[in-house]
Amino acid sequence: MHRIVIENCAVATVDAQDTEYASGHVVVAGNRIESVGPGPAPEGLEGVVRRVDGTGHLLTPGLVNTHHHFYQWLTRGLAQDHNLFDWLVALYPTWARIDEPMVYAAARGSLAMMVRGGVTTAMDHHYVFPRGSGDLLGAEIRAARELGVRFTAARGSMDLGSSDGGLPPDFAVETTEDALAATEEAIDTHHDASPDAMLRIVVAPCSPFSVTTDLMRESAELARRKGVRLHTHGSETVEEEKFCHERFGTGPTDYFDRTGWLGEDVWMAHCVHMNDDDIAAFARTGTGVAHCPSSNARLAAGIARVPDLLAAGVPVGLGVDGTASNESGELHTELRNALLINRLGDHREKALTVRQALRLGTHGGARVLGRQDEIGSLEPGKLADLVLWRLDGLGHSTIADPVAALVLGAAAPVTLSLVNGEPVVEAGRLLTADEDAVARDARDEARRLARIAAEE
Repeated sequence: MHRIVIENCAVATVDAQDTEYASGHVVVAGNRIESVGPGPAPEGLEGVVRRVDGTGHLLTPGLVNTHHHFYQWLTRGLAQDHNLFDWLVALYPTWARIDEPMVYAAARGSLAMMVRGGVTTAMDHHYVFPRGSGDLLGAEIRAARELGVRFTAARGSMDLGSSDGGLPPDFAVETTEDALAATEEAIDTHHDASPDAMLRIVVAPCSPFSVTTDLMRESAELARRKGVRLHTHGSETVEEEKFCHERFGTGPTDYFDRTGWLGEDVWMAHCVHMNDDDIAAFARTGTGVAHCPSSNARLAAGIARVPDLLAAGVPVGLGVDGTASNESGELHTELRNALLINRLGDHREKALTVRQALRLGTHGGARVLGRQDEIGSLEPGKLADLVLWRLDGLGHSTIADPVAALVLGAAAPVTLSLVNGEPVVEAGRLLTADEDAVARDARDEARRLARIAAEE
């Protein structure tokens, strides 16, 4: 078994005790972490194929993204001054023209940006499936496999078009039966339940305002019959709250409870507008939250009550969200913005610490995805998904606390990123794709999409 040794670096393990070493080491054996500790690595290790001097660096678990929409890489910078509902109405007609080459190029762009910035586990919620558009979920899976990233693919769906009171146009939705059948097929074809899995499938109808109650209920039943997790959008805006009360006679959390959508196998994106009873329901059932601070600010959705969620014991991770509402497209921004934006709320300077922010982006995300036993912290036996951040350069060298440098400072360069024990980034550059080619292909597909949408 080959070994990689990383030593002489600060180490933030993000284990249960938040163990840190001012100068420590990690030994990777195959695809797993073999040892973590202070000082240099043990002497006499056999099979060492690489020894990395981490002087001036911080070693952390890889970042875990818990909510994204890859296809939106092709529509960045549009509808710049809209709230969520107006933004969706403006962009749905364009999104309904996507096809397989577009989604493949968008997935590569989205993944490349995240991986280069320290993400080792990506997640995508894809819910737009125009008729005749090809294998869109397969295109994303292919892109993730090529880039070498661990991937949770959420097979989304919409079956509530505008003529039935939903938000998306009718031509952008599926039938309930087709959505369920395609989701089950995706699970049967792609889902890997093993501890080392590089790919897992999630059942993920889009949102209360784009999905029928039948699809919500039957999706929950399907997921539990197949033993996979559930994901959707929830409590993102005041408009969604109003929609739920008008259509269902109750708020989003009670609606989710009524349809079988609270539980340890469920996580919701956003969860901005939650009262104390909502938070208690999430805590009681173990339902998780994907906190997306940049997107929530971009769409003026509000400030999620993350300190209160954490205090109640709710699992919380971080999400990039789609890059049409978070154009930076990488998760490091969310570490910083989670801390800064939550300090604008009721808890002010006591809202979050830098270490809590790092935990949200690593162990918190792993817990939300149901993979906390496998990833999210640097501990012996866990999968070797880790990132070595350079902190001795211009942007960080005067910040003595390495975790504060990572969270509060500029985006730190990634010297080395391992996924499943394999290098995917070296010296700030992707090893698994040509960044210039990814950017060029995505630009070409974005222009093709804009041209097709303009002709309709």
